Amino acid sequence: MSTTALGRRLVTCLLNVSEARKADLVESVAKAALYDSQGVGREATAVLNIFNDRDYNRSVITIVAAIEAIGEAVLSACEKACQLFDMRAHSGVHPCLGAVDLVPIYPLGEDVGPDDCARESRAIAAGLTRRVPGTSVFLFGWADAPLQRGLAQRRKEMGWFRKTADSNGVGPVSNKRFGLTGIGASPYVMNCNVTIDTQDLSVGRRIAAALRESAPGGLPGVQVLALPHEGAVEIACNVESVPGLPPGLPPGLPPGLPPGQRGAAAPWPSFSIAGQPYCHVPASLIAARVAELADEHGVATGGAVLAGFTPNECRALAETALSRGMAEFWKERQSVRM
Repeated sequence: MSTTALGRRLVTCLLNVSEARKADLVESVAKAALYDSQGVGREATAVLNIFNDRDYNRSVITIVAAIEAIGEAVLSACEKACQLFDMRAHSGVHPCLGAVDLVPIYPLGEDVGPDDCARESRAIAAGLTRRVPGTSVFLFGWADAPLQRGLAQRRKEMGWFRKTADSNGVGPVSNKRFGLTGIGASPYVMNCNVTIDTQDLSVGRRIAAALRESAPGGLPGVQVLALPHEGAVEIACNVESVPGLPPGLPPGLPPGLPPGQRGAAAPWPSFSIAGQPYCHVPASLIAARVAELADEHGVATGGAVLAGFTPNECRALAETALSRGMAEFWKERQSVRM
């Protein structure tokens, strides 16, 4: 991985907005991150990917920028989303509370630390409630000083899983048009989804319960929901990066594993934040574990799908996009040779 001066200052925002069925409007939000009101491009900023899910009616826009540029890019995208999307008309199976539902800032470069990301997140929160009157936010992770409560905990406190907001955020009581927005910073969180071939949501919930971090034998850093999706059930995972070095090969797993067990022995990707090592469960291990649990219920599975990139992929693609001046990288990604 290269370590250019810009690369060392990179961060990303995986902006989650509550719209996917009007792709042109979602693209307008992405472009608002890239260009000012006069159409002038912002420096050191690119959009790597737009992931749309029509059943969820939710899109994830991967914005990358230098830490000094991320705030205005994300704020402009949030403003545009608040202009275009109305939570009073929203429908979708995925939990959400806001037109802009989630604004997480993740460090990518070696010279960006937790304090930098927390400061930018708090500035975005203050800017959004100032520039879009009626918006309301809650803070999580490094931005939630001094408690630094994680996203899952804050969502529970805010009623996110019930899709009913509790008024305990920053700013005025949430306007029903805009809803409630979560803004914060943390080590990178990857989104990994695995489909199981059933419409029985209770089976999906049992698999999710066994997979999540809090369960005996659960996967570290993995938070899970089971949701109806395209005539089946999707095991939707937030894969948090956890502190420490990657584990070695699990005991009792020899080299040359049969295909059904190879995911369990896949290396855990790793990176560092301000000198602290972090790693995350690989998607192959999640897919293998879901397949194992589903098999216990006589259910087949599909493969794992990422809603974006791994942390290391995001860093590498960000450097490629910015070094080549490809602000709208999501349109050109398939033609890029790394």
